[in-house]
Amino acid sequence: MILKCPICRGLQVGKVGSDQYYCWNCFMELNYARGRLNLYEVGEDGSLIAMDETPGLL
Repeated sequence: MILKCPICRGLQVGKVGSDQYYCWNCFMELNYARGRLNLYEVGEDGSLIAMDETPGLL
């Protein structure tokens, strides 16, 4: 199965965990939970910052 990034449409998406994926083009982590796409920015300390909780990013 080939995944495309929903943000940049790039094909360089790899699996990093159970149902978690990372785009090497736009540096976003994503997962699907309960039929919903969740997007995360990876912080400098490695923490995940939910994009829907960050004002002005989407």
